[in-house]
Amino acid sequence: MLIQPSTAATDGGTPGVAASPESPTPLLGDQRDAESNGADIQTTLRRRVLSPQTLVSFGITIAVIWFVVRRLDIDPVAIWAQIRRANLGLLAVAFVLWYGAFFVRGWRWGRMLDSAGLNSAHGFPIPSTRGLAEIVLLAYFANSIVPAKLGDAYRGYLLKREGRVPFSAAFGSILAERLIDAMVLVVVLAGSALLVFGAEMPSQARPALMLAALMTVIGGVGLSFLWLTRNTVTRFLPTRFQDAYARLQGAIFGSLRRPVLVFGVGVLLWLNDGMRVWFVARSLDAGISPAVAILVAVMGALLTIIPFTPAGLGVVELGVGSVLVGVLGVDPVVAGSIILLDRVVAYWSLLAVGTALYVRRTRRDYRELASGAPQT
Repeated sequence: MLIQPSTAATDGGTPGVAASPESPTPLLGDQRDAESNGADIQTTLRRRVLSPQTLVSFGITIAVIWFVVRRLDIDPVAIWAQIRRANLGLLAVAFVLWYGAFFVRGWRWGRMLDSAGLNSAHGFPIPSTRGLAEIVLLAYFANSIVPAKLGDAYRGYLLKREGRVPFSAAFGSILAERLIDAMVLVVVLAGSALLVFGAEMPSQARPALMLAALMTVIGGVGLSFLWLTRNTVTRFLPTRFQDAYARLQGAIFGSLRRPVLVFGVGVLLWLNDGMRVWFVARSLDAGISPAVAILVAVMGALLTIIPFTPAGLGVVELGVGSVLVGVLGVDPVVAGSIILLDRVVAYWSLLAVGTALYVRRTRRDYRELASGAPQT
């Protein structure tokens, strides 16, 4: 999939890597690669947490949630009373499905990296599945506290730091995963919508399906452009960007050498999200079908791409609530309870778990820095 040019770099830097669809030779890179993009991500992330933009986004979230409560005529007291009666055993299953999915995502990412030649056999000490799952979880955590999807860049930075993978190659594998997941989301969304609505698609559901179709077209066009220009774009880039672009492109297509595995796991992950919502609903004794739960889950995931608020807070509640109440006729109190409790599982608990992991990782980094400091 990726080949190393026969001429090595003469300045001691990272050798160039060119994408080739015919060759199975893995991507190679200098372990001392020092791309500044990756090095600045953690600093940028810390700065953005308390930036005015982030604070404004949370302000927008509060306003949207208030609007949702008023629009759907939801009684917060009634919702709280229903949540207090939730079956904790069924709710625990929802938690297991949510956090178990991070291990599946970590395992799939490891296989994608291996397909691109980013493995220990070629000088990259890639973390175990557990380590990759933690990196993915931290990326989700970052996306949950700052808008603009900085978590993906943070994920690439962590892989560069722990696996000595060039940032451009790490980000290429993440981009490939994101594109495939978006395409699979469209398939699952369309399938669940057909099961729920049949041939009579309500007008309220059409904008979401149109947005999903647009995402598929954009993703397909983007991948096609990268493929068709794989041997030409590099020549027009400044010299200092050529190696990074070649690694980015090479990692994207190298990661997709096992398309059945990547697509198949993607389908299972979206169905798993649907089952999480279904168990949340069952814990509240709400009678929604698995197909409705899958539709709600993937529609909520689709709405998170709107970068106005962290993890689509407010936007997701408005969209999902409108579908449950306005389209499917679910009682507003039941719909509000499902949405709120699912957010506890998949958002608020993630803030707690992610904060604990981030603090632990930061303390470890400081200890390593102190142990490596010169003695005076």
